[in-house]
Amino acid sequence: MLNKLTSLMEEAVAAVDSCTDLEQLQEIKVAYLGKKGAITAIAKMMGGLSPEERPKLGAALNQAKQAVEQAIEQRLLQLQAAGLSSRLAVETIDVSLPGKRFTQGNQHILSRVVEEIEDIFLGMGYLIAEGPEIELDYYNFEALNLPPEHPARDMQDSFYFGESMLLRTQTSPVQVRTMEKMRPELPVKVICPGRVYRRDDDATHSPMFHQVEGLLVDKNVSFADLKGTLLVFAKRMFGEEREIRLRPSYFPFTEPSAEVDVSCFVCGGKGCRLCKGSGWIEILGSGMVHPKVLSASGYDPEQVTGFAFGMGVERIAMLKYAINDIRLLFDNDLRFISQF
Repeated sequence: MLNKLTSLMEEAVAAVDSCTDLEQLQEIKVAYLGKKGAITAIAKMMGGLSPEERPKLGAALNQAKQAVEQAIEQRLLQLQAAGLSSRLAVETIDVSLPGKRFTQGNQHILSRVVEEIEDIFLGMGYLIAEGPEIELDYYNFEALNLPPEHPARDMQDSFYFGESMLLRTQTSPVQVRTMEKMRPELPVKVICPGRVYRRDDDATHSPMFHQVEGLLVDKNVSFADLKGTLLVFAKRMFGEEREIRLRPSYFPFTEPSAEVDVSCFVCGGKGCRLCKGSGWIEILGSGMVHPKVLSASGYDPEQVTGFAFGMGVERIAMLKYAINDIRLLFDNDLRFISQF
């Protein structure tokens, strides 16, 4: 009986090694180790053996079962690997492999700030106007009271394409184009968000940055209207407790002109490191539209007036979210971007 058991074990292992598919392997397992299998049948014969023969046959049975089961397990792994390889040879996606988890992105901080600014002014009845980033010198400078010999051009003359075209240095050309398109319709009430380009590159400046400029042209528009509009903006952007102050300044396309400061939102105007002890933080430039700009756009400065303002989106974002280096906004470092 021991010889028969040894023969069955060798026969089963050989059959397992030569089988070619999983179905055949299962049939071999049932034929030898199933309830009616050949090796199982020998186990059922142990009852007729003498007490001296049973331990020997029991040990031999366990050894035979382990050998066959081990051969079946090893062959199963081989057949599964071969099946996977054949599937991968014809399938572009292996649906049996674990999936990859993709992290969900989030809105860039600059896009968020632009939308915040747009929402504030849309709530005040402004429309959004856009224009080309490659602009004519006429719209970028001359129509804004900056003739070729004007010294104020030195701070902005930047990236030219020939003599008459350049990457716009401000979104003010969109205001001129909008006035030309809408004349003589009133009011002209728009904000102009977009990218602009200048020769700047340090911790607080970039050769490419974003601006939002605003324009209102109508009859009887006053400096008081400008101040009231900017006060509403400052309160909604930085907090309802904020105040603003206007300091005299100079811009070729506005007269009078003013720099606009907001009361410090860290110290509340008491003086701190952010506001350099003054209690105020500069946020934008503004002024009444220069009569020459109105005339160049086809409006009569004797009949209408207007105001304009402009802010750097990066500056607003850096102030509001305590960012100390503008280059962080463009480095595409997920460790920084994911914070917002």
